[in-house]
Amino acid sequence: MRVAVAEISDLDVLSDLWVELARGQREFGSHLHADENRAMVRASMARHVTFDGILVARAETTSAPDGASPDAPDDVLGFVMFEVEMGTYEQDVTRGTVSNLFVRPDRRGEGVGSRLLEAAEDKLRDVGADVVSLDVMAANESARRFYRRHGYRPHRIELEKSMQNDTHSKEDR
Repeated sequence: MRVAVAEISDLDVLSDLWVELARGQREFGSHLHADENRAMVRASMARHVTFDGILVARAETTSAPDGASPDAPDDVLGFVMFEVEMGTYEQDVTRGTVSNLFVRPDRRGEGVGSRLLEAAEDKLRDVGADVVSLDVMAANESARRFYRRHGYRPHRIELEKSMQNDTHSKEDR
């Protein structure tokens, strides 16, 4: 396996993988719609590709079948999207953000996610990031464990409240 900068030709497979990621996150309480966001995510990914903000893990291939490129889209094992946070409040650190990290389910546990995360952190460090932040679904314990193993600790906690059948707050008025 090797980690490389994503190319424009990867956008369709990356969009498919993002949709798979979003579908999987629904079981942990994500509100994102997968297929409905495909076009918007593809456009965001195109911007990230332009600025080298997506890395892909590719399966090592020895030869290309039927004259195809050795880097065929189905050799993408996973991806990570990242960038330096800009246009926000002045802070005492330069913050890099990892917005998506996904590994095909049949390739999890092989170090693909670790390699992608470490490569993204290296790129962010190279462009001046002092810290790296990311979001993880609170109910996704395996993802939280993965990030803890890589040194991530809670910094901010996002709280959410459903406004459906909100009798508690109405009674407190």
